[in-house]
Amino acid sequence: MKIGYPCINRSMNCKSDRTFRLRNYSEARLIETVGQNLQCLYRILEYNIPKRIHFFRITSDLVPFASHPVNKYGWQEFFRREFLKIGNLVRQHSLRISMHPDQFTLINSIDPLIFKRSVAELEYHADVLNLMGLDMDAKIQIHVGGVYGEKKKSMRRFVSRYKRLTRRVRKRLVIENDEHNYKLTECLALSRETNIPVLFDAYHHERNNDGESIAECLKEAGKTWKSSDGIPMIDYSQQKKGATKGAHAESIDIVKFRRFLEKSLPYDFDIMLEIKDKEKSALKAVRVASSDIRFLPATTR
Repeated sequence: MKIGYPCINRSMNCKSDRTFRLRNYSEARLIETVGQNLQCLYRILEYNIPKRIHFFRITSDLVPFASHPVNKYGWQEFFRREFLKIGNLVRQHSLRISMHPDQFTLINSIDPLIFKRSVAELEYHADVLNLMGLDMDAKIQIHVGGVYGEKKKSMRRFVSRYKRLTRRVRKRLVIENDEHNYKLTECLALSRETNIPVLFDAYHHERNNDGESIAECLKEAGKTWKSSDGIPMIDYSQQKKGATKGAHAESIDIVKFRRFLEKSLPYDFDIMLEIKDKEKSALKAVRVASSDIRFLPATTR
């Protein structure tokens, strides 16, 4: 079991998601920004390692406008050494890496232009992970997408569109259940048709489910992951107190998190904490998980 947080470290004065306005685009601006982002990503991973935070979601903004037609620059070749340096750090310390394109990446969209843009965005994410030389356990996480008034038809469109993606993208994609449109059971149905792994989002499951227990969800989602995919990934968050339903907590409730770990036995997985204070909650979660046999390195069990 590895525990991590997404994209931003709030304890460091270093960001890997610097960007700029499209109207200010230039190759010089792109090179400067990407260089800074890659340096900060390396520093964030260095921060995480001694603190036993061994799971990290890389921001989609690492390369601004990477999938936009305006960007014709060969950033992949220009920054090849920097990407490999990060990949070497990941492998040296057995880190787990993921990425999560934004909500506008919709491969089942009824709009062909949105599908085209989504394909370009997924190719960019695959570029990043491939340039780092990461194995196929480094995943690109997406939602199934929209319903568009016809869920079954939209699910069939997802399957047909998925089959049109390049192999290098398909090998890294995972889908997650969401809080509005697609329950875990529907994601599992899509997995049976595509062999795509299902990432279980525990917080979304609280709001959109068929009454399954946490253990049942982990068991069924876990079956969709092959050995080459690594152990299953899950997303975990909690409701923000006093806020509208669906708002993510500012900081982790350790009592609830400990209870979740107990309910999840005996299933093993890597946990991405989608909690707003990022590494601060990850540090608390690591302390709680330190007594869990799943968190211990295999050599010490």
